[in-house]
Amino acid sequence: MRFQRRQLLRILSFAFGSSFTLGRNQLGIVAQTAVPPKLSPSPAGAAVRDGIAGGTEMEKVTGIGGFFFRAKDPKALGLWYQQHLGISVIPTSAGDSPWQQEAGPTAFAPFKETSGYFGDPTKVWMLNFRVRDLDKMAAQLRAAGIEVKINEESSPIGRFARLHDPEGNPIELWQPAG
Repeated sequence: MRFQRRQLLRILSFAFGSSFTLGRNQLGIVAQTAVPPKLSPSPAGAAVRDGIAGGTEMEKVTGIGGFFFRAKDPKALGLWYQQHLGISVIPTSAGDSPWQQEAGPTAFAPFKETSGYFGDPTKVWMLNFRVRDLDKMAAQLRAAGIEVKINEESSPIGRFARLHDPEGNPIELWQPAG
C-alpha cells in the first residue's frame, strides 16, 4: 500500500506546489516549487510530458465533466449521494442545475489492478471528494448511520477518511492541509 500512497503524494505534491522526499519509512517536505516531480518519461516522450506536441502547446482537458458508472439501483444510489454528500445527479429538466464543484486540485492516478488501496479487490474505482471540515462531514454521515473511518496518520497534504456507498463502492474524503 505504501507504493500507491507514494504515487498519490507525488501527484498531489505537484498540485500543491510542494516537493516531497520519500524514503523507505519517511516523508518530508523539501522545498516549495512549481516544477513537477521528475518521473520516468512517458512512452510518447518528453513532448507529451511537457505539454508540447509538434512544436506547439498541447491542448489539454480542463477538468472532469462527469463521472458515470453502473449501479444495481441507479435512482436509489443517486439519491444517497445527494442526501449524504450533497452531490446532485444529472438534471432531468431544463430548470434543474447540475452539481457544481469548487475549484481545487484533482488527483488522477491509475493504480495497478492488484492494488489493495481500494479495499475490496472487485472494485475498480474509488472516488475522492474534497471537504472543508472532515470532522463535521464524518459526524454528519455517522449521524445518518454511515460508517466512516478517519485515518489517524498525519499527512502533510491533509487528512483522509474512508466510507462506502450503499453498493459497497469505496469513497475517500480528503480535507486538504491549510
